[in-house]
Amino acid sequence: MPFVRIDALHADRKRLEAVGRAVHEALIDAIGIPRDDLFQVLTSHDGTRSMLRYDDYFGIHRDDDIVFASITMRSGRTDDQKLALYRRIADLAKEYADLEPRNVLVMIHENTSIDWSLGEGVAQYAQTSG
Repeated sequence: MPFVRIDALHADRKRLEAVGRAVHEALIDAIGIPRDDLFQVLTSHDGTRSMLRYDDYFGIHRDDDIVFASITMRSGRTDDQKLALYRRIADLAKEYADLEPRNVLVMIHENTSIDWSLGEGVAQYAQTSG
């Protein structure tokens, strides 16, 4: 169950939903999550009350179309799967939200099964034997 948080600057509802859809479909395509495994928080920052800060790090010029996608998921994916995920997110964000790939930053945070409770106060992934 990946948990996705997407932060964008000056994005309207339509654009936020398009980016969310791009990330979700990339997770399905690149790492094989189930289609109904959808848990996202989508936030647009207005630049006044809430801000995003960025620069031209690694020689990549970014502008106010910047999007940060933070994905938390259980460990176990290969480096190749993660690389495919980054590429697929960038491609789909361009297709669905007209975002330039240079403006799409993705961070993956991994943890273990015990680190998840999907409701009911239970760690559903942490199965005990006996």
